[in-house]
Amino acid sequence: MTDRFEISIDRAARQPLAVQIHRSISQAIRDGRLAGGARLPSWRDLAAQLGVARGTVRVAYEKLADEQLIAGMGAAGTRVISQGAPRRPAGPAREAAPLPMLFHDFERPPAAFQMGVPAQDAFPFSLWSRLMARSARAAAATPVSYPDPRGHSELRQEIAAYLALSRSIQCSPGQILVTSGYAGALGLILRTLDLDGCHAWLEDPAFPLTRIGLEFARIAITPVPVDNEGLDVAAALRLAPEAKLAVVTPGQQAPLGVTLSLTRRLALIDWAGRAGAWIIEDDYLSELQLKGRAAPALASLDPHGRVLHAGSFSKTISPALRLGFLVVPPELAARFGDVAAALFPAPAASIQRAVAAFLAEGHYLRHLRHMKRLYAARRERLAEHMRQRRRPGMAVHVTGGLSVLLDLPDTADDLAIASQALPFGLAPVPLSPWYQASRHAGLMLGITNQSEQRLAADCDRLIGLIEANGG
Repeated sequence: MTDRFEISIDRAARQPLAVQIHRSISQAIRDGRLAGGARLPSWRDLAAQLGVARGTVRVAYEKLADEQLIAGMGAAGTRVISQGAPRRPAGPAREAAPLPMLFHDFERPPAAFQMGVPAQDAFPFSLWSRLMARSARAAAATPVSYPDPRGHSELRQEIAAYLALSRSIQCSPGQILVTSGYAGALGLILRTLDLDGCHAWLEDPAFPLTRIGLEFARIAITPVPVDNEGLDVAAALRLAPEAKLAVVTPGQQAPLGVTLSLTRRLALIDWAGRAGAWIIEDDYLSELQLKGRAAPALASLDPHGRVLHAGSFSKTISPALRLGFLVVPPELAARFGDVAAALFPAPAASIQRAVAAFLAEGHYLRHLRHMKRLYAARRERLAEHMRQRRRPGMAVHVTGGLSVLLDLPDTADDLAIASQALPFGLAPVPLSPWYQASRHAGLMLGITNQSEQRLAADCDRLIGLIEANGG
């Protein structure tokens, strides 16, 4: 229902008020502005809204019920009965989803090869349900007041303790802001630091959402090549010496999976200190390193206070939480808190409380240990299936992240392959949109949600689509 629906009554008209109310609701149902299943206010509530006697609304509702346009359903309230296809002007068949080149089928179960979604079959749902229920009760019992826009204090304390243990970042809860995922952290940074019009270094390839966010903020982007040591800092200095911002994924480069070398890390931090520039560290996988121990965070090496560390629970717990966090230098904490209060307040308190308990009671670290073993096995299994099926011009790479990277010949259309795969329940991610300075055809195959029974058939189907599209 997109058109505006409003009940208008004219007390000077000759028609009784009950007739006017009936006519307004009846017409809205027949032309589709009130869809089947829509709940109407009780006749008492609607009478109070319109300023008429309750009996007047009751008469209108009874006539609508006699015409089988509405029905009383007890505790479910009074609802519109479906009238079939609404008679309304032709328009789009469905509303356009945001950023369709990146996202599809919101709120659907994960498809095979889909990235960014943790394993559904290995998540401790029973435990998480208990924590959510307990947190919801605690949030409901708290005094009615505005929550801290920086985030729930217990969650910020737990994040600070976790970062000290797993990422070698020494920070206080006052330096941490809870955000609506990575996108919320990025928006908060760009607004607070007032970076409009500046030049920024961005890894090439890089997460397309980051590039889009920087473009929305009117930041001039310089793509910087990535090699087996991560972002090439020397190349960045040659390409854009005037830059005042760098956005990097030093732990596990997205999407290639390489770790930024210590030499490059120190060079990047030294540049930021000398140039008065800022570094956004997108630590999207945190310590979820499948082989060996994750390298300490870039922020742990920063003596100048120029690194802003952004983390997320999307890949480790669930993207449905829309929960992330940002660690800022102490001298910026007050300014970031003010902007968060005005524009980017933290998500719902009940969710924050549940995540705080998940961390405080040790469940989070146990869950990560379990996921590392599971994902390592699933990554190797998928890589082996693809190696057995690869064709000339293809290459299979086991990256440092949660995907298997499939290089394709330049003649392959990775966008078409990804689009055609969706009706088959497959969601590979095309690689070419991640590159800016050059075209590189490929597919990223998420490893987290696999079906052993369907894996071979899924791989066969994908290879068939690749061959049909120039691969």
